[in-house]
Amino acid sequence: MELRHLHYFVAVAEELHFSRAAERLHISQPPLSQQIRVLEEQLGVKLFERTKRQVQLTKAGKAFLEHSYLVLAQLEQAIEVTQRIGRGEVGRLAIAFVDSATYTVLPDILSVFREQFPAVELRLHEMTTAQQIQALHLKQVDVGIVRSAIIEPGLSVECLLQESLVLALPQTHPLSAQNKVSLSTLASESFILFPAKLGPVFYDQIINMCQQAGFRPKVAQEAVQMQTIIGLVAAGLGIAFVPTSMQNFHRSGVVYRPLQEQTPSSGLYLAWRQYDLSPVIKTFLGLAQKTGQV
Repeated sequence: MELRHLHYFVAVAEELHFSRAAERLHISQPPLSQQIRVLEEQLGVKLFERTKRQVQLTKAGKAFLEHSYLVLAQLEQAIEVTQRIGRGEVGRLAIAFVDSATYTVLPDILSVFREQFPAVELRLHEMTTAQQIQALHLKQVDVGIVRSAIIEPGLSVECLLQESLVLALPQTHPLSAQNKVSLSTLASESFILFPAKLGPVFYDQIINMCQQAGFRPKVAQEAVQMQTIIGLVAAGLGIAFVPTSMQNFHRSGVVYRPLQEQTPSSGLYLAWRQYDLSPVIKTFLGLAQKTGQV
């Protein structure tokens, strides 16, 4: 039995007229009548009672029609699901991100993706850049949003956005009264920095910026999460350089001030395995790149 036999049978069963069914199927009547006979022979039952005046379904034909509807509906559903998977509209996606991404592009990307592709199951993991690199290699996550233009064998990286750095100060700090702060005034300050081993590019940017101003920053404390760094600043344990987007993190006791000097840019980047691009990963990357540029 072939699929076309079901389509032929359903057309005749609904029309109860071979000529109209043939016209609906865009074939001539003789081949249609022949295929229905072939189907009946294969099933070993009569599906239609035929007279010169009318065509009627037999009891077996009525039962076969109900099941034919189910088969064709399941086939249509299978085709639709397969096509949606092929377009990256169905599946699972594990996304890792640095915490600072939650104060800039990540919420918009997730909102748009969830609206357009509700059938994709998202699994979100907050990780440092170093943790994401390892998780990508181990296939624990599919896409990462990292805080530097990493160069890592087997991974591809594309920029989402670039932003400058600002200075986070305790609200009671004397420099908080200034609209802009010069790097040269920070030589004696205590700094709270992101650990070098977890974010070497970001760490080196800050160290080099300070050295160009004539000093090496005195590190009072290290912290992994940007929210923690801001919390330690609020507690008066030091000052910190943070991406501009962290100004969206409102914490009492902390003020943000731009620097008089030009700062190195801090970027957010998409990272993924070069040779592991499933349709759902491609779909997410395309949407993220488009949303990040808005």
